Amino acid sequence: MEDKDNNNYRHYIGMEWSQETVVLARMRSSSTDILETIKMRPEIKLIKEYLRKLPGSKVLTIEETTTSHWLYVELCNEVERIVICDPYRNGLLKDGPKNDKKDSETLCKLLRNGLLKEVYHSNDKLFELRKFVSVYEDYVKASVRMKNQHSAFYRAIGRKAKKEEGIKFEGELLNFINDMQHDAILYLKQSRDKFEYQMDKFSRSNADIRRIREISGIGKKLAVIITAIVIDMNRFENKYKFWSYCGLIKYERESGGRLYGKKNPRYSRILKGAFRSAAMAAMSGNNDIREYYEYLLKEGLSFTNAKNEISRYIAKSVYGVMKYKTDYRSYQWRENKKKAA
Repeated sequence: MEDKDNNNYRHYIGMEWSQETVVLARMRSSSTDILETIKMRPEIKLIKEYLRKLPGSKVLTIEETTTSHWLYVELCNEVERIVICDPYRNGLLKDGPKNDKKDSETLCKLLRNGLLKEVYHSNDKLFELRKFVSVYEDYVKASVRMKNQHSAFYRAIGRKAKKEEGIKFEGELLNFINDMQHDAILYLKQSRDKFEYQMDKFSRSNADIRRIREISGIGKKLAVIITAIVIDMNRFENKYKFWSYCGLIKYERESGGRLYGKKNPRYSRILKGAFRSAAMAAMSGNNDIREYYEYLLKEGLSFTNAKNEISRYIAKSVYGVMKYKTDYRSYQWRENKKKAA
């Protein structure tokens, strides 16, 4: 949260929400101390009434939790701005005893002094798609886990699941386990198919998804997943910040003029996995990105470095397509090489 935003509000409010209680701490723009701390029942109606009674402009902050987007949607019309902030960073700045009153006051002070790291939220309907993708990923993970458990069950008795699926065992309990695991795998597959049917329907009506699918290596599912996580590409100032959010670059660690290696930023694991998968799909196909991959290998890059470069190239293409609402231009890497030469 930029410092320039901090002088535009009359009231700075930090809120701690739980299923049992809500605590709000408030400061004025002209003060460095907490003006009041209020405890109330966790009811949206009561919070709205409190906010409406405060004259002048208001900014409210809430830590990112399971309920934060719901609170954002419910309260965004009652204040000039809502800042959903990163609880991990806040935790590093907290000291002393922990309770709801203390936490809400700390949030309020961090908000007033511009020390919060904001987490992106909006009223865009694509946030429903983000929740959809999150649940779909849960089903995928559950499906993989169950298949692995089923294979391990067969290996434990000296058999192979793929070759001997459907056989009958001597023990009654073994047959029961086998049937239950088989039914669970079938159920999860049917559930994934239903999710993917909905993905197909949604992808036909969304212009960003249609443009992204033109990029080599990105199919329907990856296009939907990327769109759901990004939502609005304008929130990234440049491609480098987008790469950082996707976990495709590392930060250098420097002190006293010496380099101490590199570290990963905090990034979206879903997006990193999506771009890694897209890179592998493009590299194994017959397309413009496969040719770029072969060019990188001829230039002396290792397989790992070339794969990383392809992931960044695809992410850069997605960045341009979504931010500027333009169609994908294949073989653009050739044009860039010619300009550099």
